[in-house]
Order: sequence, then C-alpha cells, then structure tokens
Amino acid sequence: METFEEHYAALKDTVTKHMPAADMDLIDKAVAYANEKHQYQKRKDGSPYIIHPLAVAEIVVEMGLDVDAVLAALLHDCIEDTDTSHEEIEKVFGATVAELVEGVTKLTRANFSSTEQAQMENLRKMFMAMSKDIRVVLIKIADRLHNMRTMQYQSPAKQIIKCRETMDIYAPLAHRLGMQKIKWELEDLSLRYLCPAEYNGILNYLDSNKDEANAFMQTIQDTITDRLTRMGIPNTTYGRIKHIFSIYRKMVSQGKTIDELYDLYAFRVIVDTIPDCYNVLGHIHDLFNLVPGRFKDYISTPKPNMYQSLHTTVIGSQGIPFEVQIRTWKMHETAEYGIAAHWKYKQGTGDGSEKDFEWVRRLLESQQDSDAEEYVQSLKIDMFDDEVFVFTPKGRIVSLPNGSTPIDFAYAIHSGVGNAMIGAKINNRIANIDTPLTNGDIVEVLTSKAAKGPSRDWLSICKSNQARTKIKQWFKKEKREENIVHGKSSFEAEMRRCGLSLTAITDPDLEPHLLKKLSFDNWDDMYAAIGYGGLTAAKAVGRIRDDVNKAAKTQATEKTTQMPLRITPEAETGKQNRHAVNGVIVEDIDSCMIKFARCCTPVPGDPIVGFITKGFGVSIHRADCPNARNREDPQQAARWVRVRWDMQEDQPFDTTLELDCITRDGLLLDVAQTMTAAHIRVKELAGRDLPGGRSMFTVRFEVKNVQELEVIRKKLLNIKYVTSARRGQN
Repeated sequence: METFEEHYAALKDTVTKHMPAADMDLIDKAVAYANEKHQYQKRKDGSPYIIHPLAVAEIVVEMGLDVDAVLAALLHDCIEDTDTSHEEIEKVFGATVAELVEGVTKLTRANFSSTEQAQMENLRKMFMAMSKDIRVVLIKIADRLHNMRTMQYQSPAKQIIKCRETMDIYAPLAHRLGMQKIKWELEDLSLRYLCPAEYNGILNYLDSNKDEANAFMQTIQDTITDRLTRMGIPNTTYGRIKHIFSIYRKMVSQGKTIDELYDLYAFRVIVDTIPDCYNVLGHIHDLFNLVPGRFKDYISTPKPNMYQSLHTTVIGSQGIPFEVQIRTWKMHETAEYGIAAHWKYKQGTGDGSEKDFEWVRRLLESQQDSDAEEYVQSLKIDMFDDEVFVFTPKGRIVSLPNGSTPIDFAYAIHSGVGNAMIGAKINNRIANIDTPLTNGDIVEVLTSKAAKGPSRDWLSICKSNQARTKIKQWFKKEKREENIVHGKSSFEAEMRRCGLSLTAITDPDLEPHLLKKLSFDNWDDMYAAIGYGGLTAAKAVGRIRDDVNKAAKTQATEKTTQMPLRITPEAETGKQNRHAVNGVIVEDIDSCMIKFARCCTPVPGDPIVGFITKGFGVSIHRADCPNARNREDPQQAARWVRVRWDMQEDQPFDTTLELDCITRDGLLLDVAQTMTAAHIRVKELAGRDLPGGRSMFTVRFEVKNVQELEVIRKKLLNIKYVTSARRGQN
C-alpha cells in the first residue's frame, strides 16, 4: 500500500527538480492543511486520501505551472469532500488559490434532475473557469490522470463510465491543449478498461516482439545520428513504438490485425534551430525513401494548440515504413506539455499570448444561448474534429473544424462579417456558402449593408460551435417576435405528436412548476428560445411530459369521482363499452381485428394509438413510436383512432429488449439465467458482435404490463458489462 511519506517525499523531489525557487514552506503548509481536512477519508484501496492530492500536485509541478497551481492541486478536493469553504481557503492561501479550487470543484451540492445533467453542468462550469484561468483545466486534467492511474480499484461499472468520459472529454481536451504525452496516457488507460481483450492483445504482441523492435529502432537511430553528426548538426535522436490506443485505432479503421500493420514506429530528431529542422529533413529524405503525400509542415503553419514540427513518413532498407518528427527543443517542450509550457505566471498574473489561447477565449462566448448538454456536445465535436487551414485574401491563416463552410469562416473573422454575408469566393471563384473548405483555400466573404442577416438554414450548414452560437445570438436579439411565432408553432406540434393536452400548460396550478422546470420566466421566452435555436421543441416537451401526463390523469380521476351516478340505457351502454380484442378496446368501433406493431411492441401501461390498416384491422402503436408521428398529417389523420387498454384483461404480451454490452465470456448464459430466475417466458434470445469489443443481444419475451417490463429491464442492467437495455423491435 502506498504511504503518505513516500508521496510527500516524491513531491518534494519533483518541486526541487522543476521549481527550485518555489516557496517550499507554503507548499508544506498546504500539505498539512489538506492532510488535516482529509484525515478521516480513505481511497478505494484503503490508503490515506491525502495521497491523491499529493499525486495531482506532483503532476502539476511536472507540467511547469506555478506555486498557486500547486497549492490549488493540493486543496482541490477540500471544498467538495470536506467542510472547507471558499472563504476559508481564501483567508489562508489567498483569493487566487481559492478561485482555482472553486473552478475545479464539482457542483455536488446543486440539485439536478439526472446524473447526465449534473455531469454536463460540471463540465460546463469547468470550461467556463478554464476560459478565465487556464490553470483550472490543467489541474482538472492532472486530477483525472491520477484517477485513471488508480482505476483498478473502482467497480467495473464505474470504470466504464469514467473511461468513456475520459475518451469523450479529457483526452480530446488534452489534445486540443497540445498536451500529447498526457493525451496518450489517458487514451491507453481508458482502452485498458473499455476493451481489455484488445488492449492486452496489443500489449502482449509488443512484449513478444520487443527485441526485434528494439534492434530495428537502434539501427535507424544510429543511421540518422551518424549522418547528422558527420554534417555537424547537434541533435538528439530516439525512436519509440506508437502508443497502444493509436495502434488499436489504426487496426479498427483499416480492418487489419496488428501483424498486418507496418508503420508502428516513430522517430524524433530534436535540434537547436529552425533552419536545422529543414536541413535535417533533407538528410532524412536522402537516407530513406519518401512515402508520397505523408509530409506535413507544422512549423510554418502551426496547429491551433501551438504544436510545431516537421512530419515525414519514409521507408527503410528493411521495407518497414516509419514516421520521423523533426523539431527544436522549444517545440518539443510545447509538444509534451502544450499550453502549460507557454502559460507562465508571476504573482498570479498571466503572461501568455492572447493569440496562443484564442480557442480557450472562445469558450466564454460559445456557452451563451445553449443549455449544458448542447454546449458540451458541441465542444466534443469541436475538440474531436481535425482542423482545416484556410487563408484570408491578405494571407491570414484561419483554423476551422474539418468540413467547415464559408459561413464558419465568416463568423471566425467577426460576427458582423457573418451577419452581413451575402456570398463567398473560394480561390477567387464564386462558390455556394455551403461548400466544404479544404486546406489551403483562399476565402473571401462578400458582404452587403442591405443584408437581412443569417438564415435559419445556416444553423444546419455550419460546422463550428462558434458560428452556430453567433447565429443564435443574432436571432435572439433581432427576431424575437418572429422567434415566438416560430417556436410556439414547433412546440405545439411536438405536444400534439406526443399526445399531450395544450390546455394543461395554462393551468394556473401547474404552469409555474412547468416554467421552473424549463428554466424560463414565461412561455414567450421559451417560444423565443425554440425559435432562435437555443432549445429544441422535443427537448422542451420531454422535460415536462411526465408532469403534464400526471396532471391529466389526476384531473380525469377527480372528474370521474365527482360525476353523479346515473343509470345508462342499455343501448347507450352497449355503444360506450366496446368489446376488447387482444386486451385493447378501439373507441367508436365495436369489433375489429387487432395487431400489435412490430416497430414498438406496446404492452399494457404504454400510452397507445391505433392505425386502420388496409386489409388487417387496427395496428396498435405506442404513442411515442416514430411511425406514429404522422398522425397530424391531414391525409392520414382519418385513419388514426383512439384506443385504450382493457383493464380487465390479464394476458401476456410480446415485447423486446436490446442489450448493449461489453463482450465477455458467459454473458449470454447470464442473460438466460436472469430471465429464468424471473420466471419469464423467453421466445427468442440472439446476439451478435459489434466493432470495438462490444456485443448486442436481442431478447423477445412475454410480460403482462409495462411495470413488469421495467422490473426485467433493471434486472438485466444489473448483469456485469450490460451497459444499456432499450425497447426494441419484436
């Protein structure tokens, strides 16, 4: 078991190596403070909790950050996990450290409707703090890195959740910030738990071929070093095998086994000056055969994350291709630690170039007019996408997400340019505004003072989160009345599609609750948000659907209870009480054939609608079935009829669940045993393998109602490595 003394000594050694001028007394004070606050807490492995802050602080020191960042790393869990307040930290360690700790702290004390919403809000908070002080996200990445290094102590379910979040958010973020070394480690650690079989397979292959690989890399290294030394070029040259996730991704994308991959090796040549970089490139191409189309110059055109290097792929005498990266020592430092290598602090004030952090600064404006989920999802897209580099007519380089259009380019220049755009030229030729841009394009935006502003269609054309946000801002400001009309129409259509009463939202008792749940002061504000694209009608209705349904059922019960008892004539009774067929009563039709739609497999308890088919009576669909969305179509409206379940019936109904799983031995048997133990009649059980170490199982079985179905669904989700269970096709 790891000890406090070991980690404390390691931190001191790291500080001495990387920060010799640091105030060690202040760091010791923070260690003692954090140790006292966490004294009764333990890690999952039983070790003292203080080991985690010490490890995070050590990673922060290795990044090259300042003392304030180290102090914040030591204290980063105090507000979240102890009774420590922001004010207390500020009093003891200063306002800067307190703000950094607050930025890293999760929103655990807020109330959210779901785990997903809490996660999205936490991430949004982190990004917003990041846009004000980049050290916040660097500490957070260090925190996540140490948690990933100790992931073996978490439950399998927690491992999957945390690793997916790491791959979705933290690894791409590290990449965007230029922190390649940390990005690679996060990806490899995530793959270890998400796809253990593939991870171990690659690891075993590399271990078994280690001697052969080392011999090859030594030969290439000696060849390059010998040539450059004879030419009088000081250099440090070394080779490495590409990291495991990179190999795995290439295997999946190319559909090959690891034996069929050849470009597993990469070499770095580090020199003193930029002219030396280009000189070395000439020697590399003289020593080895160039692979056409694989040369990239990131020195003259750096990546947005400040990465600079020359990349070329060549083939050695053994016929094995390998990549060579050529850079200066300064470039190498940036490639290893990215933005952390450029962000220097003196007495808590930033010394970084605004140009270097343009992407970070855009985070502030991009969060406006979007909810947390939409914001984080758009960030994920921006971070994952490769860049495309284009030029203004004056030669300025503009970096955009891959697939961007002239619309994205215009808003990257300025929101005023985008709002006034009427057309564009690409390479001096008129082009459509939805034309995808490619590397090296020279783009000119055509504007007019008489332009009426952006079109709503642009929201579906543009690719960058920046452009989408600025378009929404324009509609929010300039077209409120139009937005209200447009949004109200979309909202009411969605309500009707879901079978919800429009009168319910005007109920004086219910209305304040619904507006609070939607986070709006009045309905016009919500309609306007839908109108300018800040909120979708489907999402708005989804948030209030359960409340509206519950209120409608309550009103119906009260109405029935209050109705006076009366004797109904026999003829009238016969008209109202229809005969049930297969457990379903069709309103206004006394007797007809019934079939249950295979697309949604409704069971008692599901809201249902009926569709008169040609030649086979009435087809019963769940009200939320995609195939039932067209019931508002005037041409189809007459064929949709009201139906309801016969509460007197007690018969089994076919339904289907689709299980998304991580592949493992014995999983099919566990599913079968779970169904047997629940005394459920299974009609069909089938499975198939999916890419990436995943499987899909389809289970068709009988249940009496939706409540029983939900019980079965939860039992299946408790099976190890079953990650989701959703209604499927019968």
